[in-house]
Amino acid sequence: MTVRTIPTTPIDDQRPGTSGLRKKTPVFMASPYLENYVQAIFDGIGGVAGQTLVVGGDGRFFNDRAIDVILRMAAANGAAACIVGQGGLLSTPAASHLIRKCKADGGLILSASHNPGGPDADFGLKYNGPNGGPATEAVTEKIFTCTRTITQYRILDADGVNIGIPGQYDLAGMRVDVIDPIADYADLMETLFDFDAIRALFVGGFRMRFDAMHAVTGPYAHEILENRLGAAAGSVVNGTPSPDFGGGHPDPNPIWAKDLMQTMYGTDAPDFGAASDGDGDRNMIVGRNCYVSPSDSLAVLADLAHLAPGYAGGLAGVARSMPTSCAVDRVAKAKGIACFETPTGWKFFGNLLDAGKVTLCGEESAGTGSSHVREKDGLWAVLLWLNILAQTGKSVAALMADHWARYGRNYYSRHDYEEVDTDPANALMEQLRAALPALPGQEFAGLTVERADEFSYDDPVDGSSSTQQGIRIFFTNGARVVFRLSGTGTAGATLRVYLERLETAADALAQDAQEALADVIAAADQIAGIRRLTGRDAPDVIT
Repeated sequence: MTVRTIPTTPIDDQRPGTSGLRKKTPVFMASPYLENYVQAIFDGIGGVAGQTLVVGGDGRFFNDRAIDVILRMAAANGAAACIVGQGGLLSTPAASHLIRKCKADGGLILSASHNPGGPDADFGLKYNGPNGGPATEAVTEKIFTCTRTITQYRILDADGVNIGIPGQYDLAGMRVDVIDPIADYADLMETLFDFDAIRALFVGGFRMRFDAMHAVTGPYAHEILENRLGAAAGSVVNGTPSPDFGGGHPDPNPIWAKDLMQTMYGTDAPDFGAASDGDGDRNMIVGRNCYVSPSDSLAVLADLAHLAPGYAGGLAGVARSMPTSCAVDRVAKAKGIACFETPTGWKFFGNLLDAGKVTLCGEESAGTGSSHVREKDGLWAVLLWLNILAQTGKSVAALMADHWARYGRNYYSRHDYEEVDTDPANALMEQLRAALPALPGQEFAGLTVERADEFSYDDPVDGSSSTQQGIRIFFTNGARVVFRLSGTGTAGATLRVYLERLETAADALAQDAQEALADVIAAADQIAGIRRLTGRDAPDVIT
């Protein structure tokens, strides 16, 4: 076995986005794209000599071959050990848990999350630190700097190990532990939730449908929901991970999980429905004839988390990303606990969780999680909902009606304009930025702007600052619009428009969200000139 040092040159487009580096699969497959980025990660964190790393991914196309490269590069760079999920599989929250449980020095997670997979689709790679969470802004910047100055990478010239069979292997002096990817995570869930109460729910005839969307959560859901909790066989559908996610789009929302939505709104619907995404960190919750928006789900979980044993002592605080609706703010105020507003990206929650300032956090993009790991966690959210349903004996629709009656309803929607040409997308944001000082007092679609700004964040733990995190427009009636460009796409730019309006009138809590937000939607288009600048007549996805 020989360590080869390969000369290389920087590749221009390796700046990580919101959650690691994501590109089209053929880009990653073209050597030395992957090799350069892996070496930049190792160099950016100060080297991996003597370190233990967790490695795994969502099983998408190129996952196994990329892991082989990573293991041979880790050995060549002097790593002491790598812990790998069998077959290269590890959900993102399971990887975070393993890093924390094994006191590893970090981890490399191969995933493009909710993006499609396959030979011509998307691939991604991100580094998580020793706390189990995504790399901080400072570490990410160091990694990016290394991508711009790299001159060589190191890789072992040898056959890799068979990651399909659990066991301990030696790779040029580096220990490789291939482990069951499910057991540790499932055991953790048993410490947080009342599995006996949930089992009793299923014994009593409760029915659910969990759509794993041909992604990594399938084996976890089979083990936890069907084997350990006793949900009927077949409750988990699309439960075998596929390199191209069955040809679908593993994004748990009403558009891409339409089969689940049709089931939950059809005749003889189950009592509860849920879905998760490519790498298992997102979730969608649906009751019988009742879709729960991610923002509302976060608020309900914050309100009722104490019904689960792992949260019986109450919450230290909650946090949400800035574009997420303010529904959870109202819960926090009623409970007298802190509520933090952060930029988009789970890495911003890490300091708050590590410092014990918050217990629950979430984003409008179908991500919720808690202090049990440092990632959002789709199956965790499903289990917390099941625990709440078991303890209250109420349906999802009844829980939502109770919540809105007590706190009011934050009507909320996100409109995505995908793969917009980069230049017009940037021009739209620049024009909005320039218009901010003059917007207050102006009227659009019958709504008057009260204030407008660009969100920035000063971390209350480490004092770091993050600027240009989204443009916010607030109206005098309490409604708001947020505009930002997403960092999770792989082609062009994705313009996200977030729309929100609070309603407290008891007779107005059951409207269709798009109808309730019609004036806010119209005002957003008038302010930003979306049709004029992008040429798009309508969003590609509405959630």
